[in-house]
Amino acid sequence: MDKDTSIKELKGVGEKTQKLFGRLNIRTVGELLASYPRGYESYGEPVEISRAAPGELCAVRAAVSGIPNEKKAGRLHILNVTVSDSTGRLFLTFYNMSFLKKTLKKGVFYIFRGLVLSRGNYALMEQPRIFSPEEYRGLAGRLLPCYGLTKGLTNQAMQKYVRQALSFYTFEPEYYDSAFLEKNGLISGRNALENLHFPEEESALKEARDRLVFDEFFAFLFYMRKNKEFSERLPNSHPMPEMAEPARFLEQLPYALTEAQKRVWAEIREDLQGYSCMNRLVQGDVGSGKTIVALLALLTAAENGYQGALMAPTEVLARQHFETVCAYVKQYDLAFRPVFLSGSMSASEKKENCRRIESGEANLVIGTHALIQEKVRYKSLALVVTDEQHRFGVRQRERLAGKGDVPHILVMSATPIPRTLAIILYGDLHLSVIDELPTGRLPIKNCVVNTSWRPKAYQFIAGEVEKGRQAYVICPKVEGDLEDSDEISMENVVDYAEKLKIALPSGINIAYLHGKLRSGDKNRIMEEFAARRIDVLVSTTVIEVGINVPNATVMMVENAERFGLAQLHQLRGRVGRGEHQSYCIFVSGNEKQETMERLQILNKSNDGFFIASEDLKLRGPGELLGIRQSGEFSFRLGDIYADAQVLRQASDAVDLLLREDPELAAPENALLKRHLEKSRAETVDFRTI
Repeated sequence: MDKDTSIKELKGVGEKTQKLFGRLNIRTVGELLASYPRGYESYGEPVEISRAAPGELCAVRAAVSGIPNEKKAGRLHILNVTVSDSTGRLFLTFYNMSFLKKTLKKGVFYIFRGLVLSRGNYALMEQPRIFSPEEYRGLAGRLLPCYGLTKGLTNQAMQKYVRQALSFYTFEPEYYDSAFLEKNGLISGRNALENLHFPEEESALKEARDRLVFDEFFAFLFYMRKNKEFSERLPNSHPMPEMAEPARFLEQLPYALTEAQKRVWAEIREDLQGYSCMNRLVQGDVGSGKTIVALLALLTAAENGYQGALMAPTEVLARQHFETVCAYVKQYDLAFRPVFLSGSMSASEKKENCRRIESGEANLVIGTHALIQEKVRYKSLALVVTDEQHRFGVRQRERLAGKGDVPHILVMSATPIPRTLAIILYGDLHLSVIDELPTGRLPIKNCVVNTSWRPKAYQFIAGEVEKGRQAYVICPKVEGDLEDSDEISMENVVDYAEKLKIALPSGINIAYLHGKLRSGDKNRIMEEFAARRIDVLVSTTVIEVGINVPNATVMMVENAERFGLAQLHQLRGRVGRGEHQSYCIFVSGNEKQETMERLQILNKSNDGFFIASEDLKLRGPGELLGIRQSGEFSFRLGDIYADAQVLRQASDAVDLLLREDPELAAPENALLKRHLEKSRAETVDFRTI
């Protein structure tokens, strides 16, 4: 078997299972093995109930001491069970598991494994896994992978198919030479893949993960460095002398630019007039005013007789940019002749807009990745602005750049990455930072609470909706999964939306959103929320970028401990965008002191760059048993914060290799060169929303 072997060749995979794998975008054995575990179950020895501390995931050996009590709340069937041992009692709550009334026998001992919660004077587990003592003994001491699943495909089945694939897989030859592996302290690729799926212990898992993360970073940084070499040699094919229109536009605005905006605008003007082609990243916190700076650059291009393009990661955000520009054109009589392009437009609309672009009638094109399709031809594309560019990837940016005669590139990002990491990750771009917020913005009020505060949070959300405002609730998972016991305590979007319909007044309109929905459905839901037809939107981090609703004043994040601080700050940026006071409620399902202290950093500061720096200090490579915590760069496995040391190591290795053998012409680098060429499409691109 190799990476292109059909998944159907695995024993036990028929048409039905093949379709289930298809839902997970797994069609080949290679894709199965590249579907890395989301986390791992570690089965420790059972503890006495009195030693089951709140915030701990643990197992207890206890007997059912009372008759299970069931009640119904809407579509939810809630089963409450009391269990005990010689040291105390523990209360268990199960959702939609009515069959347990018959299977749990009073007086019989079971092993219950789950997250311990504190509720007043008693301890509670919600939806714990249940084992017989014999079953649990067979699992004790093992580290088992937990995979992304779909309904009908269990975690146990995934483990079986992955084991089978590994046993028959023909691994590719090692592409790093032995000296390289030894110098960088890396294990072989084969051992890494085997140990990532089925590690014997945590040290083996760390070695495996370090090797595969190193591979991701190495390939990405290699092409970043090569791209920088290429771009630094590019002459400015579209010199843009300073024009009067941008200054006139600024004079008419009802506010003045901040000093930081003025500094960055001066850097951009210098690039546009310089000898080399601009390749600049503008980093700035949410609300710092990056967009107005980008519009000044696009206006300069238009005034000089060129075309500009502005590409956003979602259709909703792209359309909001388009509507903003159209309003400015009408209000300030700007020289823009804008058109919009997206994948959901009708064929006739696309055809007409493409005609206007090719003829030069349109001098500003705003849209999604539709801007880089082959059928879109530009007459004089001179400036490309990409919003949150890490959602596209290097090759898409290059394709868009290829639409013109080497246009200037301006990248905007609200992701607060510490400068030390930004220099490594964006090595092909010059870096500008807008580190100042406009005056008069109301700072977001934050609080960090445990799950016992939910009822008060619901009352607060209902009060804001009554005032005419809207709210987001963020959950880390899409759907619940009873097989995934290590994540059973994590809230999921689908079930949580149902819970909210019970908890909030009936007149409040609640909807949910996640990345697995079809693109058209996602756009429709976001547009309905923006139009105030939805009051509360329950979502995954898909809303992290790409939706601007100034009327939304509350952000409630469930399982906040599961996210990196920088990502939580990015999510928080969805509120505080209008005139009304905004609030962010971080709910932690883990009540450990260090967890709550870490989240308190968000309570103390709204400065994204400070938070990102603290995130980098606090999070180390030891965080191996949870879900990936940062969503800034969607590497398949790597996390720029938890794996910052590996990132630096890969950066040093790339720099050394390019100094010694820039074209990888040496015989010992032949396999590495082939691997990098083959993996470029897989590794260099970040995944879109």
